[in-house]
Amino acid sequence: MTKHTIRYAAALLTLGAMLPGALADDTALTIYSTAAPGAIPAEWYRPVPGQNQGSGYNRYNQIPGYAVIRQDRTLEIEQGLSELKFTDVAAMLDPTTVRFSSLTDPDGTSVLEQSYRFDLLSMGRMLERYIDQTIIHNGQEVTLMSTAAGGMLLQLDDGRVQFQQGYSGVVFPSLDESLVTKPTLLWMVDAAKGGEHETRVSYQTTGITWWADYNLVYTEGKDANHGTMDIGAWVSILNQSGGTYENAKLKLVAGDVHRAQPQNRYAKRERVYATADAVGGAAGFAEKSFFEYHLYTLGRPTTIPDRSTKQIELFEAVNGVPADKILMYDGTAQAQWFGGSVAMDQNWGVQSNSKVAVFLRFDNTEENGMGIPLPSGRIRVNQLDEADGAYEFIGEHVIDHTPQGETIMIKLGNAFDVVGERRQVSFERGKRWIIETIEVKLRNRKDVPVDVVVQERLYRWSNAKIQKISHDYEMLDARTMHIPVSLEPDEEGVVTYTVRYSW
Repeated sequence: MTKHTIRYAAALLTLGAMLPGALADDTALTIYSTAAPGAIPAEWYRPVPGQNQGSGYNRYNQIPGYAVIRQDRTLEIEQGLSELKFTDVAAMLDPTTVRFSSLTDPDGTSVLEQSYRFDLLSMGRMLERYIDQTIIHNGQEVTLMSTAAGGMLLQLDDGRVQFQQGYSGVVFPSLDESLVTKPTLLWMVDAAKGGEHETRVSYQTTGITWWADYNLVYTEGKDANHGTMDIGAWVSILNQSGGTYENAKLKLVAGDVHRAQPQNRYAKRERVYATADAVGGAAGFAEKSFFEYHLYTLGRPTTIPDRSTKQIELFEAVNGVPADKILMYDGTAQAQWFGGSVAMDQNWGVQSNSKVAVFLRFDNTEENGMGIPLPSGRIRVNQLDEADGAYEFIGEHVIDHTPQGETIMIKLGNAFDVVGERRQVSFERGKRWIIETIEVKLRNRKDVPVDVVVQERLYRWSNAKIQKISHDYEMLDARTMHIPVSLEPDEEGVVTYTVRYSW
């Protein structure tokens, strides 16, 4: 261990930035996120009735996510060996991640020992400490034998044992020094130079996470297949770490940062999400490359209170982004080819559904007024009802982290007036081949023309060849086919194709 670096066996501390009245720190907060957008239950945003909220967070609903904290602070350190005591330690500390250095005398200052005190003072803990010892109850000295069921077993001077419901009238001879009123960090410091030191502490805490929320307003264009969108975006930060970070320099990291810890049920990997390059200048977020990730820094300090959800504008609203409304009929959604063998059963995958899904599609390019790296987040879409001027919710979707220049598809729901139907027309099977003909019918019950994309999966085997088809088509990959179909009002369209599988 160098003289200016604390051992990684140290405990997380939050110094004086956690409570009002504490000394001001120069605090930097870098948040990583493992929360899937929309996956955090609503009860984590607010106190749960019937639970003790004094701990600063819901211990039974520990949120995913973590943050790295850095604090620069002026401390008074005695020359030689001395003890530094820090209270207001974050409740959800990681006791393996603290780094400490004296910026004033880095080579002459070292931490020899440190201990994290988190056994908090309470009536229950004091009673446990005084079992088989003398306490005072209603002015008399008695021996505390045990505590159970909200009461105490007391042994009187004459040897009799009495059960006392509740703890009224109990006086303890002294305070057990192993108990603390707040989580506390104790450091044994060896300093060659006494006096004021400019120090820097960095550490990790769990219980803090963030994600992006996008609010879109869709406006239909001259036809039912095209329109425009107004896009606004916010960063939502949920802090239940047990610490308040006042006037902090906020950073968010983009990339997949691996951590050696068990996976939680809300994320299959340690994914961290980025904010977007700022449109709003110094007050917004600015992006730069950092290792194989992206680092985004808020251009102004912000306070992240404990037990709170805070939203910060991700980028200024962008208006008039061109968008296409895509209707897609996927009659083979329930049929997937898993490999390993040919799906030779004639009835496999021929079950049909009538639902036609609705998507909004737009390109994340500068030409469209975007061109901003978009972090993973939940997109909510509204549309104006001109009858009363109200914006009505029409659907929401979750997008993955999307670089600039990519196309984004938002699934909103299913169409009411456009339906589909799929059936098997013929099926022939040879020793090493299958020939199958499929028919797809689409019906447009709207009073305006619509475009529908038929998505077909060639799910029986990997080697598939289209022998005949009624419409133009595009192969997205070896087994996924898109067939565009235009329908006039109240028109039925029919798509047929024949595919040959061989092995």
